[in-house]
Amino acid sequence: MNCVKGARAWLALLFCLAPGVLAAQGPPAPPSNDDCQMCHAEASTTRANGQPVVVDPAKWAASIHGQLDLKCVDCHADATEIPHADALARVDCSGCHSDAVTQYGASVHAKQRAGGGAQLAATCVSCHGVHDILPSSDPESRTHHLKLPVTCGTCHGNDATIQLAHLHGGNIGEQFADSIHGRALLKGGLAVAPNCATCHGAHDVRSHQDPQAKVARGNIPGMCGTCHEGVLRTFSRGKHGEMVQADPTKAPVCIDCHSAHTIQRTEQAAWKVEVINECGTCHAESIVTYRDTFHGKVTELGFARVATCADCHGAHEVLPASNPASPVHPNNRVQMCRRCHEGANANFAKYDPHADRHDITDGRLLYFTGKFMELLLVGVFGFFGLHSGLWLLRSLQVVRDRRARARLAARTPERHDADERR
Repeated sequence: MNCVKGARAWLALLFCLAPGVLAAQGPPAPPSNDDCQMCHAEASTTRANGQPVVVDPAKWAASIHGQLDLKCVDCHADATEIPHADALARVDCSGCHSDAVTQYGASVHAKQRAGGGAQLAATCVSCHGVHDILPSSDPESRTHHLKLPVTCGTCHGNDATIQLAHLHGGNIGEQFADSIHGRALLKGGLAVAPNCATCHGAHDVRSHQDPQAKVARGNIPGMCGTCHEGVLRTFSRGKHGEMVQADPTKAPVCIDCHSAHTIQRTEQAAWKVEVINECGTCHAESIVTYRDTFHGKVTELGFARVATCADCHGAHEVLPASNPASPVHPNNRVQMCRRCHEGANANFAKYDPHADRHDITDGRLLYFTGKFMELLLVGVFGFFGLHSGLWLLRSLQVVRDRRARARLAARTPERHDADERR
């Protein structure tokens, strides 16, 4: 009996001391990576909806997080026990990458997702991956300089995604791949060639309508100038550069002439003759008068061996004709013409490449010569039109007469037989 009472006393004492002992030991340790791999290394591990949740141990070990010996629960903080809930909370990368997450929060991708309009917009894992993340310096990384266009192209080069997400600009992936930048980067492997992040940014990709965006209209010359420094200096000295500084919404910038994603080599004949039309979007009257000249007619046929706008006015440092440094200033015009016409003299340089034959103030001789040619063309075509019309009427009359004689000849024997029977 005493033994029983003693046993009960010991049990009561252990019951009272148990919470203190457990508290001294602390909470249970979270699952280790090996614990997680017991399930997630198996190909048969899936979610309740059948989606596989396999983590390749080799890829994890080679990833930047694996090399840093991070634990699964460092990212999946709510996986405190095994088995854990089927749906874990979305991983918050800001714990380690606060600057990148803050930049992403101001991006067009984050705003699209926050607005509920385009849940297809890119997140961290869309570009970096999940368990196989590699540093951008690794040639196999999705965000490596040479591979980034392919990564961006998973959305911006996919026609189905473009249509579903209502992305503007069409298939930008294909456009960039065919551009001078894309060919240098993707085919030539030139690390100095720009990729998507060079112009748009990496985490803070903003809409071109955002004044803080690298591709905002007023920021484009400076952004392009980070690579084309010499061109930026000459552009800034020209009339167009001055207009950009005054009001970028009313001035041409790099993309107006070169485009944004389909930039081609300027030495190509097709580009030389096509860019003339771009000049004409602003200088409508000048392009009309240019097309009336020999230079304009030849370039309109697709030949680039005659003078275009840039040949006379310059390409980036475009200056008004009143500026003494302008190639078309009266003092410089002879030398400018001699670039193509070796024997050009002062009289030759008086040629006006933008004379308007419809404006008498541009020259009475040209004006009246144009009127004479118009009257001549009207008279010639009118005369031959009248002549052809009368000839047609005469031809129709001849045909009618021949048919009438044929009908008469066909009926004459019948009448002769009828007269004999009478």
